[in-house]
Amino acid sequence: MKKHSQTYNSEMFIDTFENTFTYISGFMRNVNRFSERNALTCPLREKTWTYPQLNAEVNRLAHALLNSGVVKNNIVMYQLLNCAEFLFLYLAPHKIGAISCPINFRLSSGETAYILDDSKPTVYFYDAEVKEVAQNALEMASHRPEKVVMIDITGKEEPFAGSVSYDAYVREFPDKEPAIERPSHIYDEVTRLYTSGTTGMPKGVPLNNINDIFSAHDVIMHFPLSPLDKTMNMTPWFHRGGLYSGGPNPTLYIGGEVVALRAFSAATVLDCVQKYRLTYLIGAPITLKMLKEEQVANPRDIGALKGIVTMGAPMEKNLCMECHKVLTKNIFNGYGSTEAFWNTFLRPFDLPKMAGTAGRSCTDDEMAVVKMFPDRLAEAHETVPKDNATVGEVIVKSPGKCAYDYINKPEEARKKYYKGWLYIGDLGTWNEQEYVTIVGRKDDMIISGGENVQPVQVEEALNEHPLVSGSVVTGVPDEKWGEIVVAYVIKADGGLTVQDLDEHCRNHPMLSRYKRPRLYKFVDQLPMTATGKLIHYKVRQQAKEDYTKGLLEKP
Repeated sequence: MKKHSQTYNSEMFIDTFENTFTYISGFMRNVNRFSERNALTCPLREKTWTYPQLNAEVNRLAHALLNSGVVKNNIVMYQLLNCAEFLFLYLAPHKIGAISCPINFRLSSGETAYILDDSKPTVYFYDAEVKEVAQNALEMASHRPEKVVMIDITGKEEPFAGSVSYDAYVREFPDKEPAIERPSHIYDEVTRLYTSGTTGMPKGVPLNNINDIFSAHDVIMHFPLSPLDKTMNMTPWFHRGGLYSGGPNPTLYIGGEVVALRAFSAATVLDCVQKYRLTYLIGAPITLKMLKEEQVANPRDIGALKGIVTMGAPMEKNLCMECHKVLTKNIFNGYGSTEAFWNTFLRPFDLPKMAGTAGRSCTDDEMAVVKMFPDRLAEAHETVPKDNATVGEVIVKSPGKCAYDYINKPEEARKKYYKGWLYIGDLGTWNEQEYVTIVGRKDDMIISGGENVQPVQVEEALNEHPLVSGSVVTGVPDEKWGEIVVAYVIKADGGLTVQDLDEHCRNHPMLSRYKRPRLYKFVDQLPMTATGKLIHYKVRQQAKEDYTKGLLEKP
């Protein structure tokens, strides 16, 4: 790495910045300066933790992790619905130099086993609601964590053999600070998230202290967020958008209060807005629509709301205008990825005029729409015309929020990261003012209910059925879920039914429930290239037509 010379003695700055400008240092500042303020509220438990109380729980867990043999750079993995323990597990590894790794609680046993083997956690925590998935995953995985811990907010479930309850795990440990000075460097990985890979299996995305801090700063700037705010992210926290977009990451860094939502219900959310005087809600456009309908049917006092932030899909103009009337004038819409958080943003002054677009680049980011070449990635200057019509690939540069790598997947990293830019794989157009509009995906990914579904993974599962000789999977627009999965199947035997296929997918160990097809059509042939590759974009077009004509069959 090239050495730089300065006109001043930079040794103390470098030492201080690189070793103390960490996310956990920011949290600890709030423990000290906001000792009387609430950090976390769980409506289900009807319990609130102040910053010192939250810190005490985090310390108790940190000592338990040390006792389990967790050392620097070890993985602490947790598969949880939103709950207080999720925050304990997000923060405790930071205190001891370990890596916090939340994973999707909707994964199948096979997918969970894959991640266990990929990251090899020293300790694995599972939610009682996914107890069976966790137990099967551990049986399938080659790696065995040193300790397995169950978290049950009801107190009614018993851990399966070989695991212990969370209360038993932390009970004997003190709430004093762990005696670890400077647990991490600014470039050390402190958080690991998982996203879907091009082959359908998840990819580990490393995030360092700089990424965690500048993701928090980004939200603090764009909302803006203050220590007086109370936020509720209505999506699962294991997502980048759930953890970072007004979720625990920025709220605890600025000194605000996180109000946990275990499962989305429009009525529950609006009740919480009224009861706790929430200032920001964060979710997907579909959740906004449900909130609007619930507020019309059963009005609450939502006067404390400063804004609602949506992500995961474009905001329709009509929905935006309706929500302005019923919910708040301050509606935001962000676009991004697990790899680099959000990178373009629609602010309240952009709406409703620019609804349907993904906005312009965030304050610290750059965005471009570039040409596509069959044999190479485009250079950043090889852009398509800013005519809002010519389609290109959307690329972003986000040096503060992206670590530019995948865990154990150097080839995948080379395909996505180039000269400081992330090639997300989305297709879009842009205009003279650089508002980008997303029009599709290069890799045919389906997004259903905010979750990524790779067609190839579903196809592989379907093709394992002994009466299937071939299949192709795509998505069709759905008002509730954004998209739903559709499968075109060639029968190897005339007796095969859609009910057979549905049962096969429901019981498949490598297929999450949300990935199973909701609609089917039996066909005689599939669209393929001369080299035998499935042509997904043709299937997507056909599926839209078939859906409109009512030609697709439900199980």
